Amino acid sequence: MSSFSVLMSVYYKEQALYLKEALDSIWLNQILKPDQIVLVEDGPLTPELYEVIDEFQKEVGNVLTLVKNENYWNGDVNVDEITVRTISDGDTLAFALQAGEINAAYGMAYASYPLFENDDFTFSSAATSRAFYAWMNFESPVTSDPAVRKAIAMGIDKESFVSVLLKGYGYPAVGAFPDTFSFGGQNLTTESYDPDGAKQVLEDAGWVDTDGDGIREKDRQKLVIRWLTYPSRQELPLLAESAQATLKEIGMDVQVNCTSDNNTIRKDPTLWDVYASAMVTAPTGDPQYFFTSCALDSSVSNNGHYHSDKPEELAAQMENEFDVDKRAELGIQMQQTVLDDNAYVFCSHLRMSMIMQSNVTGLVAHPCDYYELTADLDIN
Repeated sequence: MSSFSVLMSVYYKEQALYLKEALDSIWLNQILKPDQIVLVEDGPLTPELYEVIDEFQKEVGNVLTLVKNENYWNGDVNVDEITVRTISDGDTLAFALQAGEINAAYGMAYASYPLFENDDFTFSSAATSRAFYAWMNFESPVTSDPAVRKAIAMGIDKESFVSVLLKGYGYPAVGAFPDTFSFGGQNLTTESYDPDGAKQVLEDAGWVDTDGDGIREKDRQKLVIRWLTYPSRQELPLLAESAQATLKEIGMDVQVNCTSDNNTIRKDPTLWDVYASAMVTAPTGDPQYFFTSCALDSSVSNNGHYHSDKPEELAAQMENEFDVDKRAELGIQMQQTVLDDNAYVFCSHLRMSMIMQSNVTGLVAHPCDYYELTADLDIN
């Protein structure tokens, strides 16, 4: 039987469920499997689509082989062939790099970093626009309360999350974008960690602990937060652990559901109150993508049904604005509105790190959280 490839395209308006079914149909449900699957991304995708693609890559054990282009226009290519492997297990990835089975790695578990902090390996790091953040469900009887949303924003210790649980491999976030962008967090204000202030906000709104069990109530309803997240990004279970601890201090019972079925559950607003996820918010270096994906009435991922007239109006202006500085200013205004509504709590931005053997040169971390292979890459 001759070898064959399957070519598919995907764009941001596709439904994640349908993409999963299509991928399964050409791999998991086939007796004769293709030798190659080529998935063409027609522009930036939604977080749900990226999650489906990531899970599929883990399922098929993705291996990509790149060969030298002898006619490359931008200089001599140093390496004849590069093999890119997907290794989803953290311990296996660490062992492979230690044993020399691979020359470099991205996505290493933070707990394994000390193994490579020596003369045999080097790190390349960059602040990225991958944000770890919590979405509020505006149809929930709990998080539809502005006081609860504000208290959650005041009750999450971003600094501790980054310094302790992420071991410093991140940056506390203010808004959707890091300070490396002109429309980043340096232009914004949001709630700071203030557990005493959060307690007062809840008290003033009628959430009090009447039975002394440490959990507040209002109108006979316990202040329970159903926190939905997923395990495929190592930071998200850690964020859930951190939030569960600090929000308990202000009288909230955070019940964590960390599941790979998150995309199905989040579509039913009766099943969750807070959804924590990760997203590259500015994959092209422009602020529009985050809002069109997540924060507008028309956004495919706006499962918490957040609405504000101002972002809708500003988004319409941005659609017809081509001046970079003016687009940045619109992005700042849209972020500030979202923060004022406590619709999202942006907790941290990823410090993207490539770890490589010391004889590898020319491999540099990319601020858009991509790994970029250039002609400068070499193994000495």
